[in-house]
Amino acid sequence: MTDDNAVSASPMHAHCQTCRLNSLCLPLALGLEDLDDFDAIIRRRAPLKRGDTLFNATTPFTHLFAVRCGSLKQSVAQAHGEERITHFYLPGELVGLDGLASGGHPGRVEALETTAVCAIPFDQLDRLSVDLPELRHALYRSMSRELHDDRHWLCRLAGHTAESRLASFIIDVSHRFKRCGFSPTRFRLPMARADIGNHLGLAVETISRLMSRFQQAGLIQVARREITLLEGERLAAVARGETSLRE
Repeated sequence: MTDDNAVSASPMHAHCQTCRLNSLCLPLALGLEDLDDFDAIIRRRAPLKRGDTLFNATTPFTHLFAVRCGSLKQSVAQAHGEERITHFYLPGELVGLDGLASGGHPGRVEALETTAVCAIPFDQLDRLSVDLPELRHALYRSMSRELHDDRHWLCRLAGHTAESRLASFIIDVSHRFKRCGFSPTRFRLPMARADIGNHLGLAVETISRLMSRFQQAGLIQVARREITLLEGERLAAVARGETSLRE
């Protein structure tokens, strides 16, 4: 996982045609000629280092970003001055779609580790999609998937126990790693436990206690940030609230 997720030696010279994540990104249904047209508008940025900001709440919406490798988190300021982590972004996922409606971004996005992204100028993407309906449909699918995932996640959080929330989070990350071609049963969590707790509305002590409980129950194996799923179906049952380890 670590080697697969490493930044290539020359991220500025990558191309959509050779990117192993292109089946997850917008050029999914494009032919070779159309793929060249799409590739021509992409801007490959220098990799972000851990803690570097991709954009913040004062940045105008001009680009979408596709995560080539690494991971990011999005934080939104709350009324009482604290920040809530609303999203984590993994390889193959698009960042910035939520800025389209307002012309600005709802919060700050920063790198959790060394991360490479492709910057896609939205005005050029919009013009190109007029001539490439497959590209337009791919953009709609990406928007729809983000809405679906957000609503599904809110349903998982609403009224669920701390145990169920963390189990849901681990299952969700497993599915997302599987979608981008990584192992769904053994993966490294790029985010700290404090970030997971912030995202789930739980104390970091609760996250650590539940990780230990899951491990003691034989559901997962934990080695620092590396997670091995041992009993995925049982963990999914905990996530759905069908069973509890306290029973």
